[in-house]
Amino acid sequence: MAEGNAPAQGKPPLKGGALALLTAGVALATFMEVLDISIVNVSVRTIAGNLGVSSNEGTMAISAYSMASAVMQPLTGWIARRFGEVRTFSVSVMLFVIFSALCGLSQSMTMLIVFRLCQGAVSGPMVPLSQTLLLNNYPVAKRPIALALWAMTVVVAPVFGPILGGWITDNYHWSWIFFINIPVGAFALIITYVLLRDRESKTAKMPIDAVGLGLLAIGVGCLQFMLDNGNDMDWFTSNTIVVLAIVAVVCLTFLVAWELMHKNPVVELRLLGRRNFFIGVLCLSLGMFAFFGGTVVMPMWVQEVLGYTATWAGFVVAPIGLLAIVLSPLVGAFQSKFDLRLLNTIGFAIFAGASFYMSTLSTLAPYGELALPRLCMGAGVALFFVPVNQIILSGLPDDQVASASGLSNFFRTLAGSIATAVSTTLYSHRTTYHHAVLAENVSQGSRATSEYVERFQSFGVQGPTVNAALNRIVDLQAATLAVNDVFWIFGLMFGLAMVAVWFAKPPFASGGTPAH
Repeated sequence: MAEGNAPAQGKPPLKGGALALLTAGVALATFMEVLDISIVNVSVRTIAGNLGVSSNEGTMAISAYSMASAVMQPLTGWIARRFGEVRTFSVSVMLFVIFSALCGLSQSMTMLIVFRLCQGAVSGPMVPLSQTLLLNNYPVAKRPIALALWAMTVVVAPVFGPILGGWITDNYHWSWIFFINIPVGAFALIITYVLLRDRESKTAKMPIDAVGLGLLAIGVGCLQFMLDNGNDMDWFTSNTIVVLAIVAVVCLTFLVAWELMHKNPVVELRLLGRRNFFIGVLCLSLGMFAFFGGTVVMPMWVQEVLGYTATWAGFVVAPIGLLAIVLSPLVGAFQSKFDLRLLNTIGFAIFAGASFYMSTLSTLAPYGELALPRLCMGAGVALFFVPVNQIILSGLPDDQVASASGLSNFFRTLAGSIATAVSTTLYSHRTTYHHAVLAENVSQGSRATSEYVERFQSFGVQGPTVNAALNRIVDLQAATLAVNDVFWIFGLMFGLAMVAVWFAKPPFASGGTPAH
């Protein structure tokens, strides 16, 4: 069994400037890929209008990317074993840059969707292999720092994506949200090729598991499309969503059975049989679900209720990146001195506390009251995301790191997609529920209603305008109660993750170093 790139080729780990350059190149490639998941979101309306289509058609540019990326991520291990980790990563980055340029040059929505589909497909292996390449070329003692730096880019990029996308779209042309990938990708490609061209991993001619590949592509593709469009189509009242759900369930069920029996599976699902991998992925999925769900709902609420612009809505969620950037390398450097389960528990406790705090927000909340819990959650990011990745990879030999990273990143991406779908739907439904309950108490005989009507009339507001104003007040309060409910549920999920992480079993040796 191969023990990794560097040992397999007799190459010592990188040091000094070479290691710093590799870290910068790989981190920028990771940041670029993760950023592209969210950077288009705030620009959809502008893009759709510029290309002469509806906003609903414009969302296909988001769905195409996330669908293709989700399909390719779990294939990373098989592709890397077949063609080599360095070669696969380099080709992925190169093709990503090419398709980014083509997205920016698109003259119709059909062209953009096709190129976004291709962009998502080639991006699939980038994030898992960036993690693998860092681990395999860092000294063993410094691998936790490598994981920390990688984790920081993966978590921070989606937060800054909407801000950067909105700023570029407002001040330049939407095509530049794709063109900015060109210099970043070129830098990452050159650095990776120059430093790692003679450090290629061992390859083997793996037979193609065509059945598994087909089941994966159809099942995950249908699931991702369903999640991206379910809310717009009113979920299971739509025949399209029902068909997609049935196909996804059938294909994914057969995929699990097929892959577990196949000698050379295209997705290494047997990794889920490893205790620490399973617990780590479970905690990662729970944490990412609640984290991304809150990141989606908060901007919606502040724009709808508090009247924030898209840019200021981005500034509400952005403070989470400050402490994450500062603390992630520190946690990576010193986490070996602590029980990783304890660090994870503290991280989840910070998340839970911030979520419960946000479940008490009112329509009068100032910016500082909104930004403070997000700032605190940055510490939770460092204490959660960095150690949990170490738990996931603990005890794995180097030749399984790519497969493990691909599979764990697939579940991370899927958790984010499900969180987006569930949180927006839950927010919408709870708003409707609270509106109905509040409206029952708005009647002519009600003392509170009479006071509001009298107050409006004292300002010269009469007739139907008063009713419209009262309805607007009910709308704002209903939406606020709904967002409180959503954050309360997320707080409970973080609490559940605090318990689940203690089922992991020490020791937690660095990824790629078997635990003894």
